[in-house]
Amino acid sequence: MVEGNGDWLRVRGIGRERFAAYLVDYLGTLGFTVERSESTEPVESRVVGRLGRMNPAVPSAASEVRFRFYPTSGGAALVWVGPSEVPMHERSRMDRFVREMQTHLERVVHSESHATAKVVRPPEAHLPWTGPPKSEGAPSGEASDTAAAS
Repeated sequence: MVEGNGDWLRVRGIGRERFAAYLVDYLGTLGFTVERSESTEPVESRVVGRLGRMNPAVPSAASEVRFRFYPTSGGAALVWVGPSEVPMHERSRMDRFVREMQTHLERVVHSESHATAKVVRPPEAHLPWTGPPKSEGAPSGEASDTAAAS
């Protein structure tokens, strides 16, 4: 994986196709029209969702979402591709949307795999609008541990 891209979530115990299917199903329940594509070079799945019907749980910045899934040793990784920028006035709604999506994925993977698989956040997990992991001068308080490590 290219430095700076950063994974948002990882799953152990199931493959990228199944992990992508769980996200596609969830986006469909929220009112998204979802397109899914597979490639072999590099091996990855791409998911693009466009909000088809209004949903108060989805901030306007997330009217189109994009993800990439790629295989890892023993599982798969999920990269949040877009949106890459979120206006400050929508950040709290977007954070809630992201938390709800993560919670749903954790629950469905855990229950449908009979607790043999699980979703984990990588140590350097981040979303594009929060900036690159461990960047100095980041607007949020997340970069404070970088200064402490110096």
